[in-house]
Amino acid sequence: GLSAEKLTEKVESLHEMNPMMGHRGCRLGVTFPEIFEMQVEAIAQAACELIKAGDSIIPEIMIPLVGEFNELKWLKDHLVPIIEATIKKYGVKMTYEIGTMIEIPRAALTADTIATEADFFSFGTNDLTQMTYGFSRDDAGKYLKDYLEKKILSEDPFKSLDTVGVGKLMKMAVDLGRSTKKNLHIGICGEQGGDPATIKFCHDIGLNYVSCSPYRVPIARLAAAQAAIEAEK
Repeated sequence: GLSAEKLTEKVESLHEMNPMMGHRGCRLGVTFPEIFEMQVEAIAQAACELIKAGDSIIPEIMIPLVGEFNELKWLKDHLVPIIEATIKKYGVKMTYEIGTMIEIPRAALTADTIATEADFFSFGTNDLTQMTYGFSRDDAGKYLKDYLEKKILSEDPFKSLDTVGVGKLMKMAVDLGRSTKKNLHIGICGEQGGDPATIKFCHDIGLNYVSCSPYRVPIARLAAAQAAIEAEK
């Protein structure tokens, strides 16, 4: 029943000059909570269906783009009742976790506070790199090749993690997060997760896992094994 004019008006009102740093991630969940509520209810229903069928599953719900503790707390306060109501409706017992992506420098700097509400962390290194450098990952390809040719950068930071700057923020977030929760489960999900040098760094700072594109899994497993052996030596 929505007219084309109304729909066009809504589309135009949502237009952004810089959408990569705009109305997305948890910000979308705050302004349009029904989107996150729908997604979380679907995850809970699917998990409950599997448990009723005899499977064992612990769903992990990850809130993206959190930079402020109160964003995570507000969303959690709205989403947990939906999960609990779904579990009650299905009459099953289900353990679940709600964590967050660490992909904004402010989240890394305040990780000890964020950890009070998070069951796990996952570094979104694509965005963390983008926001730490101030590079737009959609546009950086236009000039990064010149940076590499002129030896200003030794590696493309979107392919191999910048351990000096972005890595320092990650190490800080790991230490701060685990100062609040000693056994906080922490991983990485970003394109750099399949890069051997990045994997070694993640092992060195105590991450529990790396996630990467399917075609990079064999290289990632080998790099993870080499990092573990090297650490033992």
